[in-house]
Amino acid sequence: MKKRNCFIGQSGGPTVAINASLAGIIHECIKSQKFDHVYGMVNGIMGLLESRYMDLGELFNDSQALEQLKHSPAMYLGSCRYKLPNYQDDPQTYEILFHTFEQLHITDFYYIGGNDSMDTVAKLSAYAKSIHSPICFIGIPKTIDNDLMGTDHTPGFGSAAKYVATSMLEIAYDSSIYKLNAVTIVEIMGRNAGWLTAASALARTQCNEAPDLIYLPEVPFSTQKFLDDIRKVFRHKKNIIIAVSEGIKNENGEYLDADSKYTKRDAFGHVLHSGTGKVLESLVYQEFKCKVRSIELNVLQRCAMHIASKVDLEESFQIGQAAVQTSMEGHSGVMMTFQRVQNQPYQVEYTYKDVLKIANLEQRIPVEWINDEHNDITQELYDYLIPLIQGEVAITYENGIPCYSNISHLRYK
Repeated sequence: MKKRNCFIGQSGGPTVAINASLAGIIHECIKSQKFDHVYGMVNGIMGLLESRYMDLGELFNDSQALEQLKHSPAMYLGSCRYKLPNYQDDPQTYEILFHTFEQLHITDFYYIGGNDSMDTVAKLSAYAKSIHSPICFIGIPKTIDNDLMGTDHTPGFGSAAKYVATSMLEIAYDSSIYKLNAVTIVEIMGRNAGWLTAASALARTQCNEAPDLIYLPEVPFSTQKFLDDIRKVFRHKKNIIIAVSEGIKNENGEYLDADSKYTKRDAFGHVLHSGTGKVLESLVYQEFKCKVRSIELNVLQRCAMHIASKVDLEESFQIGQAAVQTSMEGHSGVMMTFQRVQNQPYQVEYTYKDVLKIANLEQRIPVEWINDEHNDITQELYDYLIPLIQGEVAITYENGIPCYSNISHLRYK
């Protein structure tokens, strides 16, 4: 029987778990004994257009190397921010890609990424059908923002949520040592969806009630109510800690940092927010004249393998395995998904959905999971989040620091 050959790519922003999905795909391809070559695109679809790829089957043919890859953060294959054009606008791009597929006898194509990456899967799958190509195109979800439609949650989110909750707890311990009026504002990633910011509530323990206030982009943000909320909390405690999504908007739908001179956009036209915490810091100081500090977690919440969720990494590996099984069954134009069976004990199933119903859409927090005051989350949201951060990951260390997979192939000379 003719053997299969596949391409694997990674795209978008890095996470703790995306290499676990990559490892899951490689592992399943080798285990099946049905693949001659498992190729990896270097820097995603853009790298493939430049004929940059590597044979992963040769590099990860032993369990030790694969285990190290599973426990390495960011993206072993590198990434890109490339919006694949429509075929009608740029047929040459598709002809180049499919010529490469034909030369290498590609039968399966796996792309690990977020919303825009699923758009790439949808476009390539549609083009393949139009030319009667038998290649199976499968999307594997990835994003710390947890904003992909069609899946209960996304690989990478649980570990980022665990980092946010842990950081919030450590900030609370740091702030508790002084007996003076103070406000600490923690700005957390989330352009339009507040899942990560909501995860800050997981920091609450028997001796810590922070964050005292949580503001999410799913509901309008009022600066006056924000100040009134702080005033109320000051009545019973001196030290206030606030979690705020970078993408909160006012009643007119305008981003709080929209007027910032530092506002930029990425390759897809998305606003790169920077300064929401600083805007609020200035506002609070002017109103209360107390000690105010804003902290922006920024990229630190994306690749913190030292505080990764074991559940997240195991699920990410398994969804990579499931992707291979799905393509070998002949499915194409789909994204792998998690379907939650129950919370206690926590259980999920691995399935898939039409990528056209997922690409370019956003899954936001249901408004009913936000409290009536719009400054905290409900128990339902807490119960949804808590299973995703469970378990710790054993990291290998060398000379006192983590020992991750070698990514020297990503260096540009």
